[in-house]
Amino acid sequence: MNIDLALVLTVLTLFTGAVVALDRFWLRKRWEESGARPGKTVATVVDYSRSFFPVLLFVLVIRSFVFEPFRIPSGSMRPTLLEGDYIFVTKYAYGLRLPVTNTKILETGSPERGDVVVFRLPSDPSVNYIKRVVGLPGDTIAYRDDVLFVNGERVEKRRAGTDPEWLQAAYIERLGDREHRILLSDRVSLEGEWKVPEGEYFMMGDNRDNSQDSRVIGTVPEENLVGKAVRIWMHMDGLEWPDWSRIGAKIE
Repeated sequence: MNIDLALVLTVLTLFTGAVVALDRFWLRKRWEESGARPGKTVATVVDYSRSFFPVLLFVLVIRSFVFEPFRIPSGSMRPTLLEGDYIFVTKYAYGLRLPVTNTKILETGSPERGDVVVFRLPSDPSVNYIKRVVGLPGDTIAYRDDVLFVNGERVEKRRAGTDPEWLQAAYIERLGDREHRILLSDRVSLEGEWKVPEGEYFMMGDNRDNSQDSRVIGTVPEENLVGKAVRIWMHMDGLEWPDWSRIGAKIE
């Protein structure tokens, strides 16, 4: 069962905020004038609301408008991101949105080709995916024989050794003036040509032959974007010791 943390956090913040406001502007004055004492349950709810409301409000604002942590669950973005990486995602990179309703209230920017982005799966918005933006609105994207084409132009890549764990061929791919590493295997790739609709983006995983991306799930509407992945703040896979060398690494 997927729990909507944004909804839970918003409801708790609104409830405790309402209790604090009710106590401040009505209950306290009523009790003072009547000389009555609040019941134990009411007093407990008020005390807890006073304590938790500032914390909940702070967390809600930070999580909704500044950054949100995510854990990488699979190898679809290897070698850029590994299973067990914990990352920060900037929520303000592509516009400020209200929690729960996802209504944009302020335009702050748009995805650029090469950005690593967390987004809600179009077919099931309760599921978050993370991929790299390769196609912008209006682009034509093609993938043939392990080669990416953007608007008919071949995307440059050069060999960069072999991934030591998965024994896949590693390459450095160049999207515009930005470079990142990708992995290719001997498996048959998902090939084809796609036209990116206006207001949508074409996403691909860096582990090209082991990624369920826009070649399968389709293009991603702008309103499904969650934010831009910027930093790794922890790496811990299972019961292993944290990989300290990955902490603080910038996501390219």
